[in-house]
Amino acid sequence: MRKPFKFKQFTIYQDRCAMKIGTDGVLLGAWTNISNSPESVLDIGTGTGIIGLMLAQRCYANTIDAIEIDEDAFEQCVENFEASPWSDRLFCYHASLDEFLDEIDDKYDLIISNPPFYSEQVTSGNIARDQARQNSSLPFNLLLKGVSELLSKNGSFAIVVPFKEEKSILQQARKFELYPVRLLRVKGHPDSEVKRSLIEFHFKKTEVLTNELIIEKSRHEFTEDYINLTKDFYLKM
Repeated sequence: MRKPFKFKQFTIYQDRCAMKIGTDGVLLGAWTNISNSPESVLDIGTGTGIIGLMLAQRCYANTIDAIEIDEDAFEQCVENFEASPWSDRLFCYHASLDEFLDEIDDKYDLIISNPPFYSEQVTSGNIARDQARQNSSLPFNLLLKGVSELLSKNGSFAIVVPFKEEKSILQQARKFELYPVRLLRVKGHPDSEVKRSLIEFHFKKTEVLTNELIIEKSRHEFTEDYINLTKDFYLKM
């Protein structure tokens, strides 16, 4: 069995999850704005449960719900939630976003998603991994439509996407009256191209606060910005 991934306040088992813990999820969980003290949080496509657990560590929300379509990932997420110090606040649903929308009337103060990225078909021979990576299982327009129905009036939605999809998702979000308020563009090292965009949306139009984050100064030497963002979680920080 693959060794669990230990963070400062919780442990993630991921041997049954197609998508393993990566920088994207940790960045999103650490960067997401909780200044409005959300009472309720929803993580769409939770995988291991990493982002839900990070939010449980960071804020006092009574309700932190997650949804996961893949059965193995769902079961593992439940185990990770139950083994954490915040098990009474964390709950995972085994459902697609469509199914969840049919069942739930609640609104959430904060919605987060590290969605499948690849619009092109990728075939690795591992069906669960392909489903976790391909946005055919959760296309951006379906995700944004779902968010627009589940988000409270003054709530916020945070997402991480490939930089090449940034323009497209900003355009699609406008159709659902979701507008960017914060934008973080992420580079691996100073000379590399921007790889990821983290975006926070609200229903109200406002000026967009845009920043850049570089992860490493050189190989295995992390920047101060990255350390400051993730030090509450990573053991090595």
